[in-house]
Order: sequence, then structure tokens, then C-alpha cells
Amino acid sequence: MNRPLRALALCGMIAASLPVACTAQSPGVAELPVPSTAPPAMPMVSGLPDFTNLVQQVGPAVVNISAETAPRRAARGAMPDESQIPEFFRRFFGDEMPIPGVPRGPGGPQGRGGTSLGSGFLISDDGYVLTNHHVVEGADSITVKLSDRREFKATLVGSDQQSDVALLKIEGKGLPALRTGKSDQLKPGQWVVAIGSPFGLDHSVTAGIVSAVGRSNPYADQRYVPFIQTDVAINRGNSGGPLLNTKGEVVGINSQIFSNSGGYMGVSFAIPIDVAMNAVQQLRSTGKVSRGQLGVVVQEVTSDNARALGLPDSDGALVADVGAGSAADKAGIQRMDVIRAVNGKPVIASSDLPPLIGAMVPGSRAKVMVFRDGKLRELTVVLGELDEAVSSAASPPPGPGAAPAQPESTNALGLVARDLSSAERQRLDLKADEGVLLVHVMGLAAREAGLQPGDVILSIGRSSVGTAAAFNRQLAGVKPGQTVMLLVRRGAGTQFIAVTADAAAG
Repeated sequence: MNRPLRALALCGMIAASLPVACTAQSPGVAELPVPSTAPPAMPMVSGLPDFTNLVQQVGPAVVNISAETAPRRAARGAMPDESQIPEFFRRFFGDEMPIPGVPRGPGGPQGRGGTSLGSGFLISDDGYVLTNHHVVEGADSITVKLSDRREFKATLVGSDQQSDVALLKIEGKGLPALRTGKSDQLKPGQWVVAIGSPFGLDHSVTAGIVSAVGRSNPYADQRYVPFIQTDVAINRGNSGGPLLNTKGEVVGINSQIFSNSGGYMGVSFAIPIDVAMNAVQQLRSTGKVSRGQLGVVVQEVTSDNARALGLPDSDGALVADVGAGSAADKAGIQRMDVIRAVNGKPVIASSDLPPLIGAMVPGSRAKVMVFRDGKLRELTVVLGELDEAVSSAASPPPGPGAAPAQPESTNALGLVARDLSSAERQRLDLKADEGVLLVHVMGLAAREAGLQPGDVILSIGRSSVGTAAAFNRQLAGVKPGQTVMLLVRRGAGTQFIAVTADAAAG
């Protein structure tokens, strides 16, 4: 053996005698993949924006608003304890947080009077100012302070609680004003900037990104506002201030926060400027905001609903009820229809429908695409006018009436119903031949779907039921594993509930 070979053999023996390092692969582990030869990915984000120039340009058009209220006599009755209020979307007043069931306003729930501080911005050089309805609600006098410390007494042109928009007017000419952008072009991930007066700190600037668009607010009566969600730091006093894109255009009005403490927690909400300017135009011309009304009660489409209806997915708004004589009724929309689009704009969730309809003026025509019996149908609807004064009073639960009947027989869903008395129908505002009362829910699937004794079944699918006998006849043909849509009235609410017959039921 020559010298080089002996050297190699010696090295091999030395290597074999060394301990195995803790990072060595154990036998049987696959070798590492060969590194990719593809060119490196280009960075998707380059650098961070500098908002200095934007703030210098738009800052003078942002104003501070003081809304003063004289003391008022406190309302009768005990005020709810704030500790009992769920921690949800808190509006940001200066000192007071509105409490459900208590009149809101700068004076606070106890009517002590005082001053509410908020923000706003000029939208024209002749002195029109935009802010939130809740900033100036109930105010006896409103003062607008500009960035150059000039102060003006403002006149309330009009205010709309549904959109939470208020339009003010101050006397002036050549005032700085903001440009409006297109809020419907916003996308999650875009940079946005807020300028306002949190905690009275004038012209504070915060920035962040759009977290989501088209958010509904289940905790306030603002069904017609598809909110912009951001992570911009917003606190009390920011309310009414502008949300700006990187062009310095207003895309929203900062309105609400989601908070456990009443302060910034990374979730804030703004009213889209397109919605706000629609309200502004009507407030300037008529002093109020009118909205279109379809006249339906809708609910979400669940996977069970979709399967029962033969839908390809869970998109749309399921029609649970149609108002008699409403625009929807006249156009032929029926219970159990699924509204999939309005004027070509898709309806993904039931909360998408009110903003689409509310943005149109009463009397306008809308093309409504509905899914019915496995087919899409386009219906033309002439919208009515939303009556804000009309509210659906809560219907009391059915009274005891006659003693509940004991179960004599069951159907495929394991449900036992009895006829409603005429007094019960009158109390529930039902027709003479409408509805049966559930007295027993024996089927496991029906219980899991949420049915309970005391519910009133109005229809099975599209077929109304008015007697227990008719109810049982319609369920007689249901086979185990088949899904049935039941229209259920509970209290003031009406909705479809999908129930799949138990495999062992009979």
C-alpha cells in the first residue's frame, strides 16, 4: 500500500472512532433536499412609508369639536350598572360611554350636562364639517376649533343616527378642506392614517393598516354601514376624525372601537366615506337621510340550510319572512328564497344585504338575484322607503292556554305539536290558519338544531302549517337522513332552522 492510501485509511479509522455529534442525522433519515436553483423571490414590501408630508398637507383641515349640553333632569328608573354591560363596541365620548337603554348625548346618562370632545374635518372651503352623529347628539351648542386656534360656533345642518354621520356648518371662506377618496377600493393590508384629538390631545397622528372591509356591527343598530376595520390606534376623542389613505384622501370617518377597557386594543372601525357622503348629500338637500327598503327578514345560510336547499355553497341571505305589501312581496320574493346578488353585486353574508339596499333611494329599481327550487331567478324590485320610526315590538312567548297535550305519536323529526288558540294567534300576530306550537322535542337532531318547546312552527319548507294534523301529514314523508327546513317563530324573531331526520326515527 502506497503512502497516500495509508493516509486515507488512517483518517477513516480516526473518523470512525470519534463520537457522533448531537446534530448528526440518525440512520434512516432522508437526505436534505437539493437547494432550489430558482431565482430568489422579490420582496413584496419595500421600506416603510413616511407620513410627514401627508400630515403637513391635510392636518389643517382636521378640527376639534366641543359639544356642550345644559343639565337636564335625570330619567326615571334605575340606571344599569356599567359592570353588567357586555364589553363590545364602545363609542368614544369624552367622558361618558353610552349605555344600552339610556339616552345618549354629551350630557351623559345622568343628564348632568357638560362638554363632549370629538374630532371632525372640513369637506369644503366654505365651512362644511363632517363628524359623528354621536359626538354632537343632544348638544345645545357646538364649537369648532381649527388647527390655527380659530374658533367658530357651528350650526347643525343635519344628523343621521343609522350611519352615525353629522354635518355641521361654520361661517368662513377659503378654509382648508380634505379630498374624498373611494372607500370601495380599499383592500386589507393597505396603509391608512388617522388624525384626531384622543383624550383632548389635538392633532394626534396614528397609522396602521386596513384589517378588513365590509364589517357588520351586531352590537349597534347600524345595519346599513359596512364598516372598515383597521388596527390604527383610535381612542376616545378620535371619534369623527378622518381615516386617510396614502394620497391624503379621506376614506372613512373613525367611529367605534372594540375594547375591554374603553381604550385602544388594535381593533377600530370607520364609516366608509362613500356611505358618509351619500348621507351628506341628503342632509344638505332635505335635512334627513332616506333609505330604500326591501321588506324582508333574512338570516345566514348555514351548511345545513345549503344542503337542504340544494345550494352549491353557503353564500347569500336566506329570506325568513316577507312583509305583506312590501317591495319584496310585490316583486314575488318568497320565504326560503336565497338572495345571491343585488344589481350584480354579490351577497356573501346576510349582513351584506342591508347596506346594498339602504344605499339606494326609495322608488329606485333593483335587480335581485334569488335562488329558488334549484334555479337562479332575477326579479325586479321597486324599493320602498325605510321607516325608522317603525320597530318590531317583541312578541311575548305563547301563554299557557290549554294544558300541553301529551305526546301521542311522533314523526321523523321527533316533534309533537298542538294547535294554537285564537288568543295565542292574536298575541303572536299570526293569521287564523298559521302556526302550530311545539310541546315536545323528542328527536336528538331536532334538539341539537336548537328547537325547543314553546317554539311556533309557521311552515315546513314553503308550505304553511296551521294545525297539528297538517304538521304531521307534511312530515309523514320525511325519510331518515333527509334535511327539512322549518320556519320557526320564537319571541320577536323568525328564522329557518334546518333539521336532519334521525336515522333511527320513525
